Amino acid sequence: MEPEVGVNRTSVTEFILLGLVETEQLQSVVFVVFLFAYLLTVGGNLSILAAILVEPKLHTPMYFFLGNLSVLDVGCITVTVPSMLARLLSHKHTVPYRACLTQLFFFHLLAGMDCFLLTAMAYDRFLAICRPLTYSTQMSKTVQRMLVVVSWALGFTNALNHTLTLTTLNFCGPHVINHFYCDLPQLFQLSCSSTQLNELLLFVAAAFMAVTPLVLITVSYAHVAAAVLQIRSVEGRKKAFSTCGSHLTVVCLFYGTGIFNYMRLGSKESSDKDKGVGVFNTVINPMLNPLIYSLRNPDVQGALWRVLVGKQSLT
Repeated sequence: MEPEVGVNRTSVTEFILLGLVETEQLQSVVFVVFLFAYLLTVGGNLSILAAILVEPKLHTPMYFFLGNLSVLDVGCITVTVPSMLARLLSHKHTVPYRACLTQLFFFHLLAGMDCFLLTAMAYDRFLAICRPLTYSTQMSKTVQRMLVVVSWALGFTNALNHTLTLTTLNFCGPHVINHFYCDLPQLFQLSCSSTQLNELLLFVAAAFMAVTPLVLITVSYAHVAAAVLQIRSVEGRKKAFSTCGSHLTVVCLFYGTGIFNYMRLGSKESSDKDKGVGVFNTVINPMLNPLIYSLRNPDVQGALWRVLVGKQSLT
């Protein structure tokens, strides 16, 4: 949209989030469902983290990264769902301008770090399967910590850039966001000034923060697949693929919903599809990750059982 003369970008003090549903009966159902999903997600991810901390078998690079992923999942759902539940309880749909930007910053910080953490996990699998003799040195504790720190730094830089450039936009009204949390595509639609620079920044960031990691993940697993196919025993191939299957499932879910959400910037209005993708990004993915990583992993299952019943590992 073209900027209006004399509009002060600081005039906006709050936005109105329409949420997922409008009728009160459905709002009650949504509150119960999302509260249950939030508790299940936080409980599941913290259980995974506790299992990794207390089980010596899980003190490996793969589970070090999985523990960090669990922390990200808890953070991702906490950034969006509790505030939505509070609005449902209070029947107040307004969110302050600064709170909206703060939510957007932390959401993109965690999502950006998720991209690089999933890449680090793919690199770990590549070294473990394709370079087993040098794995312990190439994936030392120092390397693991550096990969996590770099992921945080890149995610922080990406989120800060988007947030700062967003503050340069004029919002002239109406300030109604057809969503249940603040995100870039919906805020771009409300701006009465040009968003070309913001959309260009988002495009460049997507190329660096999403496409590049996805290419690296694909290349890593291409080498892994080639190495696994050279294994003669069927049991050996099955075991090697099983260590990668959970991670590939999480990658497909994360990138599938992310690409759909941010490649639709040309759309003039928010739709229910945007809300559905938002639910996937912020609720379903973090809730599924503990299940994906534990259902087919006997080591994690055993560690979780010991955490729940309070028994120590025998090793």
